[in-house]
Amino acid sequence: AYHSEIEEFHGTVGNMAILPLRTQVRGPAPNVDVANDIIDESLYYWKSNIFFSTYEVKSEVDRVLIYITLYITECLKRLARCSSKAHGQQELYALAISRFDLPGDPGFPLNSIYTRPEDPEKMRQYILQLRHETGSRVLEKVFDTPDDRPSKWWTCFAKRKFMGKSLSGPGM
Repeated sequence: AYHSEIEEFHGTVGNMAILPLRTQVRGPAPNVDVANDIIDESLYYWKSNIFFSTYEVKSEVDRVLIYITLYITECLKRLARCSSKAHGQQELYALAISRFDLPGDPGFPLNSIYTRPEDPEKMRQYILQLRHETGSRVLEKVFDTPDDRPSKWWTCFAKRKFMGKSLSGPGM
């Protein structure tokens, strides 16, 4: 499995690192102008990591990578059904703001490797910030086609499950 190469972070929430992002979305993560942030790393390693059924967590940064990897899969499930980039943008916005479980909640799929946050509201804001920015970058990659249709080279992986887990419930 591929792990994040990011080593420095500015704090934690639960046992997830709060990493700087190249984003305009407001939230706890600081906005920085860097070539590659955790979302870029997650997108780069996604097609490789998606085939692993286990993943050794080496740092708090890897927990962020795991969450983003699972969220990319949820984005692709939605985008596979979209007929245009505009439709995809609406779907991913709705997905980003939809209700989601935090670590420690009964519906969260990876409670074994995440701890319940001391500040649940800060974690909710951080995950929401990650979801918005990840969705917009996935949209740009998947709809980087001349015909305004989703790229089959991304959507063909939509049914795969990283570590056998999914952020959505069964049947979604």
